[in-house]
This record gives sequence, structure tokens and C-alpha cells, in this order.
Amino acid sequence: MITLKIDSKDISAPEGSTILEVAQSAGIHIPTLCWAKNYIPSTSCMVCVVRIDGIKNLVPACGTRISENMHVTTYSDEIQKSRKAAIELLLSDHVGDCLGPCMVGCPAKMNIPLMIRQIAAGDFAAAIQTVKKDIPLPAILGRICTAPCEKVCRRKQADDAVSICLLKRFVADVDLGSQTPYAPKCQPDTGKKVAIIGAGPAGLSAAYYLKQAGIQCSIYDSNDRPGGTLCNGDIDRNILPLSVVEKEINQILAMGIEFHGNIRLGKDVSLEELKSQYDAVLVTTGQSNEKKITVKRPDYMTDQPGVFAAGGCIGSRNLCIRAVADGKEAADSIQSFLLDGETVSKSAYNHRTGQLEPAEMDIFKSQAADMARQEPVSIETGLTLDQAQAETARCLHCDCRKADNCQLRDLATELDARQKSWQGYKKLFRQITEHEQIVFEPGKCIQCGLCIQAAEAEGEQIGLAFQGRGFEEKITVPLNKSMKYGLVKSAKKCVDICPTGALAMKEYISSPKRERRD
Repeated sequence: MITLKIDSKDISAPEGSTILEVAQSAGIHIPTLCWAKNYIPSTSCMVCVVRIDGIKNLVPACGTRISENMHVTTYSDEIQKSRKAAIELLLSDHVGDCLGPCMVGCPAKMNIPLMIRQIAAGDFAAAIQTVKKDIPLPAILGRICTAPCEKVCRRKQADDAVSICLLKRFVADVDLGSQTPYAPKCQPDTGKKVAIIGAGPAGLSAAYYLKQAGIQCSIYDSNDRPGGTLCNGDIDRNILPLSVVEKEINQILAMGIEFHGNIRLGKDVSLEELKSQYDAVLVTTGQSNEKKITVKRPDYMTDQPGVFAAGGCIGSRNLCIRAVADGKEAADSIQSFLLDGETVSKSAYNHRTGQLEPAEMDIFKSQAADMARQEPVSIETGLTLDQAQAETARCLHCDCRKADNCQLRDLATELDARQKSWQGYKKLFRQITEHEQIVFEPGKCIQCGLCIQAAEAEGEQIGLAFQGRGFEEKITVPLNKSMKYGLVKSAKKCVDICPTGALAMKEYISSPKRERRD
């Protein structure tokens, strides 16, 4: 056994162990990217660097063996700076988006590409769950949203944007017309209570997400029914019938949310009264000529502790989707405030490729249907089933299929890395799709070699290998074979071990059946 210190902690470990292995066994976090348990370390990414007393340079923890009386430091400003630089170097020539432009353009950050894949697969039950994870009023918004997501759709660079709003409306209408509309699962009651002033899109959205977190909500409004401008505004009812508004709002209230109508703040009830009766108060009274309640972005808290504000009353743009997004974000902040004692969380890193070169667009378009945008017969009707599924085939699927399971993205977030700290050589986007199961995007590969080892461990006859040297090094299939011959039986394992989105599963896999309303 070897005795050493890691961050001033005395540790004994077997001879031959690496610093990373010993630290992990002792519960000490060292970030890694090119390393995986039971695989030979390549020490290529230099993210796991640590300081050893008596050694001039930082060393990679994954490939450095421990020695007697070694003193190791795993965290310092110097170490973090080095790790951040290593990640930013990898990001400098990374090719691909973490999120599709449509998702970035959506104020609610709905996972539009996933919804489209689910509609294409005919899994409408999963699609409505995806939509309502971020947008609780999709049948309404599918009719009146100004579609900022479509304005930035990458397909628009080639011809016309994908009909995202109409697809969202299609899924929502299918759900509303079903015998068992989707009802989200709510956590057990936390004992916390929130008063929401204003029953418009922002207030309804906030209540929807707070209730799911186990927080009781009571909505107060000066009107006799909920909906705000959705019910009382100057809206063409051929486009948005009141019956659709009422059905969708009733789905939210049916979760166990109280509504109190004909109550005006400052006349029938005061803010001080609500503060004394509830654990938090959210003001979403819409636009007014009065002076606006000052808030801190991004947590929506006012200068009064426990009082939050969102929507038009804080000057948000006059967009229903923006109000819904405000309500969702404010609900997240209130939940954190009530349950965790804090309100601000770090946003995930988002890599952006930007405008595509013509050759890159050709690659994207080759994977999509070459057809005109589908349009409904009139403004009163939506897409038919055949139209909806045809429209999904126009999507370029330019999002990363592993955005929520990417170690590179996680570390970029953890280290607050920037995409353009280093000006790297811009590689053209490439997407290799001849394999039946997986997509390979070389521009996202960091040459860690884990997939090579995984293929070898599975006994692939051809497998994968490094080709070239230095900046020209790349992973490829030997003998000029295609990926489908290199990964015959290890494709899924290679996808799982890949620390970026370079290797990802191609097709959408249907989700388990959703829980039904009792």
C-alpha cells in the first residue's frame, strides 16, 4: 500500500494506482473527458490535470501513478485555468450545435427537434409530454404564436422554415381530443403555498410548473374567469376559438390549482395580506401604464424578499410565448427559493455553428425530404396527420442528439468555458450516416480513442483506428471501409462511451407509455 496526501487528506491505496483512481475512491472530484473506467488512459484532453508538490508542470491524473508521500492538489485557480483552457481549445474547432437554432430561438426553449422525431415516429403521447415539459398551452400557442423558432430555422436558409407551430398545434389538438388528455405527474405536497396575481399566460404557466413541484398555488385575477387577454383580448376567434382556450386552461386548473376571480390587487386584497398568508407571491398582472415592480433577472425576484414578478408587468415583450416562458422560469426560481434557499442556477453551455457554407447545407439537406412546406387548408384548420408527418421529414435535424449526455458540454458549463476564446481552424461540417444505427460527426470528435478500445473489446473484425498525425489525426475505419463494416456489433457501446456528440444513435426510440390521469 502507498500512503499519500490528496488535498491535505491522508490516503492509502494499492501500488500502481493512478491519482484519478485514488481520488475517485476517496470521493474527491477530478473532471475527466478522455478517460473511462477499465479503459487505457490516453492523457489527451488534459482536463484532469493536478499539481504534485515538487514537480514544475501540472500532470494528468488519469495517467500518473501514485508514489509514497506524494502530495497532490486537485483544485486551485491555476488548475481551473488550465482545465478551462484545455476545454476551450477543444471548442475552438468543434463543429456542430448543442441545441438546434429553433430551440435557441424559442423563448421557452422547447425541445423542438425531439418533438419532430416523436411525431415522425407516430408517438404522439411522447410528443405532447415533450411539448408540455416547456409549454403548458400548446394548442393556444400553436394558433397565435409569432413563431420566433421558425424565424431562425436552418431550413429557411435553403427554402422555407419547418412548420414548427403547426406541428405543435397538431400534437396539442390530438391530445385535447383524446379521452385521456395528458396530465403531468406532480410531486408530493411540500407544504409550501404560492399566491399568483394574474391568470394570464404567465400566471397559468407558473402555476402549472409549481404544482408539479408539489407547491400549492392559488391564482387571483380581476376578471371572473382565467385567461387574461387569451379570453378578453382582441383576438380573431376563427384563429383561436374560446373553446380551445377554455379546454387548455381547464387542464391546468384540473391539477388542483385554485382560481379566485373578481379580486383586484390593492383593492380587494393587498400584497402584504398575501405575503402573510403564502410562502411566496408572484405578480403577473400583464401590461399597465403604472410604474413597473423592479426585478432581478434571471431569478424574477423583486426588491421584496419572497415576492416575484413576471410577464408584461416587468416589461417583457408582448408575446404570449414570452409570457409563458417567463412563468416557467419564475416558477423554477420560486421552487429553488422555497425548497433550496437560492434562486439562480447556471445556464448550460451552448455551442453554435452559425451560418452554414453551401456544401454544409447540402449535407444537411441530403438527410431531409426535398418537398414544399405543408400548409393547412385554412386558418381555422390545422395540419392533417399525413401533412404533419410529411412536414417532419423536412426537418434537417441540426441539433446534437447527445446534448443532454455530453461530457464536453458538461465541462464547458462547469468551467464557464467560452466558444471563441481561441480562434481555431474552422472545419466543414460532415455527417456520416451510412450505418443503420448511428450518426458519426467527425467535427465533434476529440480523438480520445475510447471508441477504438470499445470496438476492440467487443471483438470487431475491422473496428476503428487512428489515421494521420498531429492536427490531421482522425478516427476512421481501416482499409477504407465504411462505418457499417467497422462497427458491426459494438455501435451502441461506442455511442455510450463517446464523451461528445461525435457518435450518436440515429433514430428516435419510442418512450415508455405515459402515466394516465386517474
